[in-house]
Amino acid sequence: MALFDDITGVLKGSNIVPMLVIGLGAAILAPIVIPIAAAVAKPLAKGAIKGGLIVFEKGKEVMAEMQEVVEDLIAESKSELAEPQQEVVQTAGIAQEGAVNAA
Repeated sequence: MALFDDITGVLKGSNIVPMLVIGLGAAILAPIVIPIAAAVAKPLAKGAIKGGLIVFEKGKEVMAEMQEVVEDLIAESKSELAEPQQEVVQTAGIAQEGAVNAA
């Protein structure tokens, strides 16, 4: 009920004239202002999209380089882990040959 009272209060009061003037002014100026605003906003939006695409592509390049470095580090680590095992196998093989030759 309070909403209805507020609406009728506005209509009964003297605030209706300024509201009508603002509404009519907006209706008259909208066809002029909207195309101008669109003409300004479109290049700004395109520039923002272009900038976003450039940043995205650069980020993809950086991530690809980082992935390559990490893959190289993993491969080096695996090869370093395999070296001691190969040395143990070679040492064991030499020891077995020596035992066979001694016998």
